[in-house]
Amino acid sequence: MALRINDEAPDFTAQTTQGQINFHEWIGNGWAILFSHPKDFTPVCTTERGYTAGLEPEFAKRNCKIIGLSVDPVGSHSKWKADIEETQGHKVNYPMIGDPDLGVAKLYDMLPAEAGNTSEGRTPAANATVRTVFVIGPDKKIKLMLSYPMSTGRNFDEVLRVLDSIQLTAKHKVATPVNWKHGDDVIILPAVTDEEAKQKYPGGWKSPKPYLRIVAQPK
Repeated sequence: MALRINDEAPDFTAQTTQGQINFHEWIGNGWAILFSHPKDFTPVCTTERGYTAGLEPEFAKRNCKIIGLSVDPVGSHSKWKADIEETQGHKVNYPMIGDPDLGVAKLYDMLPAEAGNTSEGRTPAANATVRTVFVIGPDKKIKLMLSYPMSTGRNFDEVLRVLDSIQLTAKHKVATPVNWKHGDDVIILPAVTDEEAKQKYPGGWKSPKPYLRIVAQPK
């Protein structure tokens, strides 16, 4: 079944580099980022793993956990972690899911059902579609999906920016405009009447068009 934004993130139990987890229980009452890789010891993924490890404190400030998935066994992940720390300068402290039977990759619609049931003998190219970032909310629903080709490293500063936007707009009736960054002006939602907006924003707002009402980011 194809996954869409606002679908419940499929739950699963799996082995990780930090022991067995139940995914929904592991998320708890906070936010989570699940990001996937086609295989261990691949060059682009090595850089992504390391950079994300360096960003982990920033995600933690936002009450967001990180978990990785690669279509290989946990034992392979543990060896890969050493390479990541050596080459990227950051220790991977977040768990990495082992998926040797391809079960999680299929559950998240990254591999087709007919892909088989083992990672053994599969090449990175065979798993090329296992390259997605999922942002999952405290309600266990998918808030964002980003899929990348194998040849293009993902921008995790962008993932952090989007998380800021999603968390802000979950609390306030606003949307964030193009290239928005934390602290920039935001847009009042069309569903908010001018009367409601005056109560929320007594200082007023800029309105180059009636449907485009721009206001300072709520505190």
